[in-house]
Amino acid sequence: MNFRRGMAREEPEINLIPFIDVLLVILIFLMVTTTYSRFTALQVTLPTAEAEKAQQRPPEIHVLVDAQGRYAINNVQVAYRDVAGLAEDLRRAASAAGAQNKQDPVLIINADALATHQTVINIMEAARIAGLPQLTFAAQSGGAK
Repeated sequence: MNFRRGMAREEPEINLIPFIDVLLVILIFLMVTTTYSRFTALQVTLPTAEAEKAQQRPPEIHVLVDAQGRYAINNVQVAYRDVAGLAEDLRRAASAAGAQNKQDPVLIINADALATHQTVINIMEAARIAGLPQLTFAAQSGGAK
């Protein structure tokens, strides 16, 4: 028994605006309640150190080179003959600095900005020959020009 024989059937339609509103609320809820955690590939437990800071700094040897290629070791100008001569001067300065401490001295290179690369390479080669393994460069902090 079909009582609605003469009536045309209406197609049901879905109202999308409330559906989108509900989805946005669910999306916001999920984003707020989600916990973000970092996953690493390896779980590493690092050791802890209970050593105190070094009470003494290692002795320093300052080598200066200016734009004209003149060298100075600990503010005493030295005549540059060759790399071996510079290495001998560095060895003497290291033995004077090492007499106070038993540590290897640190060689600090203070090169002028206009000094040639070869003058700096000469210092590095002389340090290698003299047996000075610790080497660093002094630099100015960059300021506004």
